[in-house]
This record gives sequence, structure tokens and C-alpha cells, in this order.
Amino acid sequence: MILDTQLSVLSNHHRRRVLLALVDNAPQTTPTGSAAMVETDGGEQPQTIAMQHIHLPKLADHGFIDWDQETQRVTKGPQFDEIEPLLTVLSENQDVLPAGGAPD
Repeated sequence: MILDTQLSVLSNHHRRRVLLALVDNAPQTTPTGSAAMVETDGGEQPQTIAMQHIHLPKLADHGFIDWDQETQRVTKGPQFDEIEPLLTVLSENQDVLPAGGAPD
């Protein structure tokens, strides 16, 4: 996979948070019922809608995650190993990245 594709996927902090959480081998459960709003190309959307209809499908389409929509469980996908080195660099260097460069 080319670097441009990986950077495009990582361009959104919600997607980065999901992927960085998986670096530690911890399956994640996506938030449901959240009233938080997230910025998308189509304007502000409730976080749950944006995660389930934009961010998680994009990560799954690239094979970075496996997402069980019924249980809302997210695990590493078959292509996760391709993006993991870049995630490790981001994680290890978050204190020197520009503000907003890596998730909290």
C-alpha cells in the first residue's frame, strides 16, 4: 500500500484513535449513543453516525480493521501490519508533532 493512501486514512483524528488503540492489541468497541459531534466533509455529524458510516467503513475497506457491525467490535484487519509502523512513529513522537497532530 502506498504512503499517500495511508496518510489519507490517517488524516482524520477519529480514524487515528481507532488504529492507535489497536496497536496495543486491544480490540475496541465503538461508541454508541454518543451526543458528541464530529466534523466530516458533509459538515458536523453525530459521532456515532460518522463512525459507523464514514470512519469505520473506510478503515474496513482498506483492510486495516475487521468490524463486526452487530457487536460493534473492532479488531486488527488483514492489512493492519502495513500501517502499524506509521502508527508507531506517530505514537512515539506525539510530543514533538504539531498541536492536533496525534490524538490525546
